[in-house]
Amino acid sequence: MNIHELSPAPNSKKGVKRVGRGRGSGLGKTSGRGENGQNKRSGGGTRPLFEGGQMPLIRRLPKRGFTNRWGDEYSIVNVSALEVFDEGTVVTAELLKDKRIISKIEKNGIKILGNGKLTKKLTVKANKFTKTAEKKIKKAGGNTEEA
Repeated sequence: MNIHELSPAPNSKKGVKRVGRGRGSGLGKTSGRGENGQNKRSGGGTRPLFEGGQMPLIRRLPKRGFTNRWGDEYSIVNVSALEVFDEGTVVTAELLKDKRIISKIEKNGIKILGNGKLTKKLTVKANKFTKTAEKKIKKAGGNTEEA
C-alpha cells in the first residue's frame, strides 16, 4: 500500500452544505435563514446580553467595593490551626500549604492571628504576627521568627 492509495473510511467525510442553489435543493431562495430581518443580514444580530433596549441587568445593579492596589495580601492562619503540628516543629509557609491549612501563599506571605489556644512549643516563621498571636506562641514556650 502506498500513500496515494489511502482514502478516508466510508461515511467519515461529510460534504459541504451548498446553500442558495435553487428551490429543489431545499436550501434555495433564503438559504435556510428564514425571512428578511436583522438576523438574516451579514453581521446582523445583537451583542451578547443585549436586552432589547431595556436597561441591562449589569447596569441596573449597584457597584460595590473596590480593590486596593497598594494593599498587602497575606494568607491568614490562626494560632489554633498550629495545634496539628508536633512539639518542636519549625512551622513555615510551605509546611502550612503541605498540611492544607492554607490553600495558597499570598504575595506578602503568611500572617498569624491570635484566635484560639496553643499548647505546643513551636518555632513559627511568618511574615507578620499580631501581638496576641506572638504572646500566645511565646507563652506556650515557642518562638516567632520573621520570614
